[in-house]
Amino acid sequence: MTNDSESQLPADAAEDSEEAPEASEAEVAAVPRARIPELLHAAVAAVGGVERPGQVRMSEAVADAVDSGEHLLVQAGTGTGKSLAYLVPALAHGDRVVIATATLALQRQLVERDLPRTVEALHPALRRRPLFAMLKGRSNYLCLHRANEGTPSDEGEGLFDPVDALGGPTGKLGQDVLRLRDWADETETGDRDDLTPGVSDKAWAQLAVTSKECLGATRCAYGQECFAEKARERAKLADVVVTNHAMLAIDAIEGAPVLPEHGLLIVDEAHELVNRVTGAATAELTVGAVNRAVKRAARLANEKAVDALQAAAENFHGLMETAQPGRVEELPEYLAYAVTAIRDASRQVITSLGETRDKALTDEDAVRKQAMASAETLHETAERLLGDSEYDVVWIERSDRFGMGTASLRVAPLSVSGLLREGLYKERSVVLTSATLKLGGDFTGVAASVGLPSEARLPDERGPADVPEPAFGEDPAPHWRGIDVGSPFKYPKQGILYVARHLADPGREPERPDMLDELAELIGAAGGRTLGLFSSMRGAQTAAEAMRERLDNRILLQGEDTLGELIRDFASDATTCLFGTLSLWQGVDVPGSACQLVVMDRIPFPRPDDPLMSARQKDVEQRGGNGFMAVAATHAALLLAQGAGRLVRAADDRGVVAVLDPRVETKRYGSFFRSSMPEFWYTTDRNQVRRSLAAIDASAEPVRPVQKRG
Repeated sequence: MTNDSESQLPADAAEDSEEAPEASEAEVAAVPRARIPELLHAAVAAVGGVERPGQVRMSEAVADAVDSGEHLLVQAGTGTGKSLAYLVPALAHGDRVVIATATLALQRQLVERDLPRTVEALHPALRRRPLFAMLKGRSNYLCLHRANEGTPSDEGEGLFDPVDALGGPTGKLGQDVLRLRDWADETETGDRDDLTPGVSDKAWAQLAVTSKECLGATRCAYGQECFAEKARERAKLADVVVTNHAMLAIDAIEGAPVLPEHGLLIVDEAHELVNRVTGAATAELTVGAVNRAVKRAARLANEKAVDALQAAAENFHGLMETAQPGRVEELPEYLAYAVTAIRDASRQVITSLGETRDKALTDEDAVRKQAMASAETLHETAERLLGDSEYDVVWIERSDRFGMGTASLRVAPLSVSGLLREGLYKERSVVLTSATLKLGGDFTGVAASVGLPSEARLPDERGPADVPEPAFGEDPAPHWRGIDVGSPFKYPKQGILYVARHLADPGREPERPDMLDELAELIGAAGGRTLGLFSSMRGAQTAAEAMRERLDNRILLQGEDTLGELIRDFASDATTCLFGTLSLWQGVDVPGSACQLVVMDRIPFPRPDDPLMSARQKDVEQRGGNGFMAVAATHAALLLAQGAGRLVRAADDRGVVAVLDPRVETKRYGSFFRSSMPEFWYTTDRNQVRRSLAAIDASAEPVRPVQKRG
C-alpha cells in the first residue's frame, strides 16, 4: 500500500528531477486556473484514459471553488472520471487537501492507483511530488501492545486472556488471534484492510484498541512503533490525506481534531455522508456494554463502585427484557431511574479508577485504560439519554438475531445538517461529489441535508459579480453552487426504464404473486443476467425461493456467501442472477453482459416504524414542510437512483431497469422518482420490454439454454 512517503518516489525520480528541478518550499504556489485543462490532459494521458467534457468542466469548477472560497456540489455520472477531475485542481492548488470517501474500494483506488499516477503526471508542471497518505480511526490498526503483551481479560481472572480462553489454538477465534500476532511482525501498516484473508470482528477486537483504550504514545512501550501513530505522522507530512466519512464526522462534530489542518476538503460518495455522520453521532446503551464495564472494573475499582454498577446493570437488564421497541419521546420514570443509576455508578467507577492509578507504567495500565474507556462511554451515553435534548431522538431497539435479551436504548441526532454546517464549512472550501446528488432534478434537498441552505445558493454558472466577499467563519450561510456535469454514457440509447404499471400496489407483506410472475418472465427474457434489488431481506429470500422453483437459472442470494464472492460469481456467469438488499443497491460494479437487467421490487421507502426517520419526518411537518417528500421520498429516491446506476457501467453496456412498483407511474410523487434516475428511455409496455430484453440477450455472448420448469 502506498502509505509511506518513500514508496511514493519511483526509481527514476532523480532522472526526472534533472528535467524538472524540484521547487523549494518558498517557490510552491498554486498553479494558475488557466492551466487546469492542460494539467488534466496530462493526468488523463498518464492513466491511459480519454478526456471527457464533463471531466474538464468539473475540474475547472473545483479550481474556481477553491480560488473563491465557495463550496461546490458536483453530480458526476458514472464514467465521468471524477477522481482525476478533483485531484488535478486539488494538487495544483498547493495547499493540503483531505479527501473523505465512504468505501474502502475508493480509498484504495485513490491511494494505490489514481494518486501515484496523477502525482507523476503533474510533476513536470508542479516541480514537486505531493505526498499522500491514508488515515483511519485507531481501531482500524493493530495494537502492538496487545499483540505482544496479550488482551485484557473481561472475566476478571487475570490480566490477560491466554489463547486457550479464546477457544484454544485449534479454535477459529484462537487461530485468528495467533495469525494476527504473526502478522504483526510482517505488516508495515498494521491496517486491518491489508490483512488477507480477513478475520472476524471479535478476533480483531482482541488486538485492536479504541482511542479511549490506547495507553498513549508516550506511555506505551510500543509507542515509537505504533501503526496508528505512524499513520498520523504520515498524514501530518502529507499534501493529500485520504480518509473516510466516519473520521471526517469525528473531526467536524466532536470538537477533537483528528485530521491535520487543510485548505480543501473533498467529500466523494457524498450521497452517503448524512448516513455515515448519523452513524458516528449515534450512541447506544446495551445490557452487554454495562456488564462488560462491570467485569473490566472489578479488578481495579473499589468494591463499592463496582457493586453499584453491578446493581444498576441487573436492574437495567430486567427492564430491557420486556421493553417494547419504538421511539421514546420522554424516558418513563422507571427507565430514567435505571439510566440514572448507570450514570452515577459509572461516575463512581471512573473516580475510583483515577484514584488507584500509579505514576509508573505497569501491565495494569492496559486493564485500567480499558475499564476507564467502558465506564466513560457508559457515563457519556447515559448523560445524553437523560439530557432530553430536542435535537436528539431516543428509541428502544430489539434484535431477534441473538434472542429477546438484546434490546438497547439508542440515541441519534434528529438532524446532522446543523452539525455539518457548523463543523464542515467554516475553515476551508468543501467540494461534495457523487453520481447521485440531484433528486427530483434539483440539488437543494441533498444540499440542505448536508448543511448548505437554499438561500445561500449561488447561480450554477459563474458570473463576474456573484463571488461572495465574506471570509470563512464570518458568513452564517455558506455560499455554494451546484453543477451537473452529466455522464459520457448515452442513457436513452443504452437503457430502458420500465415501470410495471399493471401490477397491484405492494403491501407490507413480501408475498406478491403478480410481482413474482413478472420477475420470472423478465429473467426468462433476459436469459438470466439479473441483479435483483429488494427493499427487505425477507423479500429477497421469498423471490429467490420462488425463482429457484420456477427457473433453471442459478440464483445467488445475499447472505449465502461473502458479498465479494457473490459478485464475482455473478459477473463470471451470464446466466446467473444475484438477489439481495441494501448492500447491493450501491457499489456493485459489474459492466458487460453479466448484468443486463436490474430489477427493483418496490420503492424503498424507510420502514414506517423506523424511529429516526419517522421523527425526522414529523419534525419537518411541525415546521410547515412536507415531511413525506423531505424524508421518506428523498431517502427512497436516493436508493432508486443508486440502484438504477448499477445497469450502465461502461460505454457499450445495454439493458433494462425494471421497477415492479406501479406507484412510480401512478402516484403524484412518481415523477420525482423518475427524474432522480438516469435518463433512460421510459416505458410501461411490458411486451416492448420483453422484446428488448430478448434482443439484447440474442446479441450478447452465447449462454446455455434456460427453460422454466413444468
